Amino acid sequence: MLEELGSKSIISLGNIGRFGRFVWQVMVASSRSCFRVSTYPLVWAQIHAIGVRSVPVIMITGAFVGMTLAIQAYDQLAGMGLEEHLGALINVSVVKELGPVLAAVMLAGRIGGALTAELGTMNVTEQIDAVRSMGTDPVKYLVVPRVLACLLLTPILIIYADLLGILGGYFVSVVQLEINSSAYWNFSASGVELWDVSVGVVKGIFFGGAIATISCYKGFTCREGAHGVGQACTEAFVSSFISILALNFAVDVVAKGIYNTFWTVKSLV
Repeated sequence: MLEELGSKSIISLGNIGRFGRFVWQVMVASSRSCFRVSTYPLVWAQIHAIGVRSVPVIMITGAFVGMTLAIQAYDQLAGMGLEEHLGALINVSVVKELGPVLAAVMLAGRIGGALTAELGTMNVTEQIDAVRSMGTDPVKYLVVPRVLACLLLTPILIIYADLLGILGGYFVSVVQLEINSSAYWNFSASGVELWDVSVGVVKGIFFGGAIATISCYKGFTCREGAHGVGQACTEAFVSSFISILALNFAVDVVAKGIYNTFWTVKSLV
């Protein structure tokens, strides 16, 4: 029993160390490749594959999030006579929490799985070794463009999800539930601050980096055979999902501390 526990602990520590080294290599290679013109075509190709093709899925997700929030929250607010405040509740929830998190989860399923499967297949068929044998760093050539594309596009896709979530909530609230449109937008404007939108967009940078790095690492280290690639895709999604939730909590804690600090200073002045 103790031997098995110790063996699993050693394996886990080894995996954490290898992942940390991989992340460091990606960070160093990304910082060196940002200003190289030769990297731009590779990044542009990944931007099209990751960003453009993900827009419909992200927009549909955001729209249904806003519509579902409107349906679920209306009865509670209407019972207190506060149904006109529904817009503030929906929009704060969408732009600060549900929009970024659910958009990132959709990207982890769509983009993360695709990145893992693509690089995993290249690893199994020894294409990564072929790239290395030609004197090219596979991390710089294969990983960095994907990571940079995810870092750039995830915040933009989150903005799309927020926009459609706001419009979806407005459609259900005003058209279906017949809430006064002017009151809906007035309470929304007073309830949602630029800080809330900024926090949601900043989360996208961390989410995109986590999704791309974890997915590429799982692809690089997957076991041989179709079973190994499939298992790597599953592990990549689960790890990305847990990372999204953990990063969401961490960013919320830091953002709340910063907001309270500056708000207190502003109030004292």
